[in-house]
Amino acid sequence: MKLSARNILKGTVVKVTPGAINSEVTMKVADGIEVVAIVSKESVETLGLKPGSSAYAIIKASSVILGTDN
Repeated sequence: MKLSARNILKGTVVKVTPGAINSEVTMKVADGIEVVAIVSKESVETLGLKPGSSAYAIIKASSVILGTDN
């Protein structure tokens, strides 16, 4: 797999919460760190996403905004 995205996190699916059209997929990418993505139900089936399966979180964004409470 070759991609232009620079932020590629390998992880393990820990939970899939199906919805009417989309599903919420939670992946563990490191101890105490999870990434949650909303994907179509069709993608969950096509990619075989289920708890315990390996997957990649591929993040492509033009900006990241940080904030503090100070």
